Amino acid sequence: MASRVDNLYFFLVALTLFFSVLIALLVVVFAIKYRRTHPAEVGAPITGSVPLELMWSIIPFGIAMLIFTWSANVYFDLQRPPDETMQVYAVGKRWMWKFQHIDGQREINELHVPIGRPVKVTMTSEDVIHDLYLPSFRVKADVIPGRYSTIWFNATKAGEYHLFCAEYCGTKHSAMIGRVVVMEPAEYQAWLSGGTGGESLAARGQRTFQDLACHTCHMADASGRGPSLTGVFASQVKLADGRAVTADEAYLRESILNPQAKLVAGYQPLMPTFQGLVNEEALLGLIEYIKSLQPAAAPGAGSVSIDAPASASPRAPLTQGERKPQ
Repeated sequence: MASRVDNLYFFLVALTLFFSVLIALLVVVFAIKYRRTHPAEVGAPITGSVPLELMWSIIPFGIAMLIFTWSANVYFDLQRPPDETMQVYAVGKRWMWKFQHIDGQREINELHVPIGRPVKVTMTSEDVIHDLYLPSFRVKADVIPGRYSTIWFNATKAGEYHLFCAEYCGTKHSAMIGRVVVMEPAEYQAWLSGGTGGESLAARGQRTFQDLACHTCHMADASGRGPSLTGVFASQVKLADGRAVTADEAYLRESILNPQAKLVAGYQPLMPTFQGLVNEEALLGLIEYIKSLQPAAAPGAGSVSIDAPASASPRAPLTQGERKPQ
C-alpha cells in the first residue's frame, strides 16, 4: 500500500504546487498589467462572464471529486485487510509494545514478519492512548484502552523498519520505539521454529478458560447455564432486546468485562464481570481460543471441546447472560 499512498500524496503536493505557482504568477502579471498609471484613472465596469464562472466552478469541483474518489479507494483498502492474513496481537503499555503471535511467540518492541504475506495487527492498550505507526508501510492507528483497532500491511522487501508510538503518552513517549523485521519466508519459518514461545495463544486462552471455570456454564452441547461458544465467533447473536450483533473481537471482549451490556436472548443476567481479573493479554488469549471453537466436521475429526470436570468453580466469564430455568 505504500506506493499507492505515496502516489496520492505526491499528486496532492504537485497539485498544490501547480496552483500556488499559477496564482502567484497571475497576481504579479495582473498587478503589472492592470496597474494604475494616473491618479484619476478609474477601472472599467465589469459585468461578469458566465463561461468564466462555470470554468472556475466546474474545474475545482472535478478536481475535488478526483481527490475524493482516489482517497476513498486507498482508505477503504487500508481499512479492509485481505481474507487470508497472518494474525498478530499487540498491546501498548507505557512504554513498550508487546506483540503476540498466534503460534505462541512473544516479542517486545520487535515484530518479525515474512515477505509477501499480509499481516493484520489487532491492538489495544493497557493504560493510555498510544498510536502504532509503521512509517515505511504508511500505516498508523490509535491504540485505545477498552477497544480494539487494527492495521494491516504486506511487506515486500526484507530488512528492518522503524516502529513508533505517534501519540504522546507520557514522559518516556520518545523511547517507545521498536522495529519490524521483515524476513524471507524460509528464514521466518526458521525463526518461528527456534522461538521460545511455548504454547500457542489459543492454548493459553484455553488454560485461562479452564482456570476461570468458564466451561462449567459454557458447555459445548449448550446444556449449561450459558450458551455454547462453539462456532459463535463471526456469527450473528440475537439479543434480549431483539437486536442481532456480530460476535467479533470487540463483542467478545465486552462480554467478558461488561456481560450485562448486550444480554443474549434466552439467558438471565447472572454472569459476573471479570473487569480487573484478567489483563489484556489474557483477554486476547480467551478471544483466540473462542475463535478456535468450531463445530466438528465429522466424528473423530479432532474438534475442540470446552467441557471439563464438574469440580471446577462455577464462574463463567464469556456469556452475556445465563440460561433461564426451565
